[in-house]
Amino acid sequence: MSEFLFLFRGGDYANQSPEESQANMQKWFKWMGSLREQGKFVGAQPLTKEGKQVKGNKKIVTDGPYVEGKEIVGGYLICTASSFDEAVGISKGCPILEYENGIVEVREIQQLPAM
Repeated sequence: MSEFLFLFRGGDYANQSPEESQANMQKWFKWMGSLREQGKFVGAQPLTKEGKQVKGNKKIVTDGPYVEGKEIVGGYLICTASSFDEAVGISKGCPILEYENGIVEVREIQQLPAM
């Protein structure tokens, strides 16, 4: 089994009522709970909107990220799957995909040799 990182972008959460927000969170908990029951859930966390960027060999620190809302990484999930195709299939159940601008980026986590 390999581990895969799902990066979540987009979703129209800013304009949700408290009731819509609560219903949306229940969908996320149900999806992640299903992955946990299958033994595929490793971990997940939302991210705040604030951040800093450190760039280049001069290590210049700037505020950010300043990108369009649909491009901001809002959270991540790590799961296990037997193949990249299986991980992509798992990602298709993500509630963020109910939004037109919802994106799940799927990346395999490369295993480094033991040090």
